[in-house]
Amino acid sequence: MANVIILKEKGEKMSDLQWVNEAWSKVNAKVLRTSKKIGANFPHASVNGTYQLEKPYWWTAGFWPGLLWLIYRDTKDESLKTIAEQCEEKLDHVITDYYKLDHDMGFMWTLTSVARYKLLGEEDSKRRALLVANLLLGRFNSQGNYIRAWNPWAEGEDNSGWAIIDCLMNLPLLFWATEVTGDPRYRHAAKKHGQTVLENFIREDGSVHHIIRFDSETGERVEAIGGQGFAPDSAWSRGAGWALYGLALLFKHTNEDKYLQAAKRVSHHFIVNLPEDYVPHWDFRLPDDITKYRDSSAGAIAACGLLLLANQVTQTESKIYKIAGTKILKSLYENYGDWDNENQDGMILSGTSHFPEGKNINVPLIYGDYYFVEGLATLKGDKELFW
Repeated sequence: MANVIILKEKGEKMSDLQWVNEAWSKVNAKVLRTSKKIGANFPHASVNGTYQLEKPYWWTAGFWPGLLWLIYRDTKDESLKTIAEQCEEKLDHVITDYYKLDHDMGFMWTLTSVARYKLLGEEDSKRRALLVANLLLGRFNSQGNYIRAWNPWAEGEDNSGWAIIDCLMNLPLLFWATEVTGDPRYRHAAKKHGQTVLENFIREDGSVHHIIRFDSETGERVEAIGGQGFAPDSAWSRGAGWALYGLALLFKHTNEDKYLQAAKRVSHHFIVNLPEDYVPHWDFRLPDDITKYRDSSAGAIAACGLLLLANQVTQTESKIYKIAGTKILKSLYENYGDWDNENQDGMILSGTSHFPEGKNINVPLIYGDYYFVEGLATLKGDKELFW
């Protein structure tokens, strides 16, 4: 049963979140059905109702097994556990292949190996996650105090100075590694990357850059790059979601107030730019002639961050973040959810993956589904995060 949560806004009493129980039931039913179709594979975006599968090295490989672990934690359904474990095993050759590994190791192994270790205490998952944490630590540039994002996309390309806002969500793997080993090196690198984000990615108004290019030899900042946002000076909403949640997690792991204050600043910018249905457009700063597609995944990510923030601030402040996070999730459920359609694998519609490249626009995205379910689990009363 969901915890009873009473929220008030403008004198109006909201429900005790019965909808959360209803949504959780629909999520369970849909995932049981789609798990038989998807199996131990790695979905990314739903095209014409079918989740397209990516190779195990793709950055989204952790979200499907992570979603299964969220549900298994509640239901103890052995079929979901088996699939999640098989996904984790399939990632082993990605580790040894090495060339395909980038900063998104955190996304991939936090939601597979760390999740399984936290739930079941399995030693092989601990060993995998620690090995990957060391590989992630190896991407840290000590001159610029950042974790390098990607490897070259084409022969001869040099992107050794690129860091991206998404990487905040990879840092919890490093904090976890310090926690289980007692070795502070992982935490030191994570905090230094976090400081670099504060100094270079978060604007004064709380909007966020996607990519910053540094000189990888000197560590000096060179330029901001638009990336998946509309332009270098625009406000990509999923980047804001990564920043909001990632900064809240940095505060959780460090208890350093600067991260909390930055998370608040990003969250305020995010909240005031939400449209009436509380589900963000893909960029908050678009010219009039550009289509304002929604990005439901940005909303789901931010909602998880807002709910975490609500537990980290005073009771008076908490209402702001809890109400906003809950309204986003409720709108996703009521206005963007696809629950009974057997011709649609995805749960949450209207995600926008990469508008500038014209990729996966207005479709369900596996990370949107994952964060929606994580947010529901939080509202339902689950307190432990895989992050």
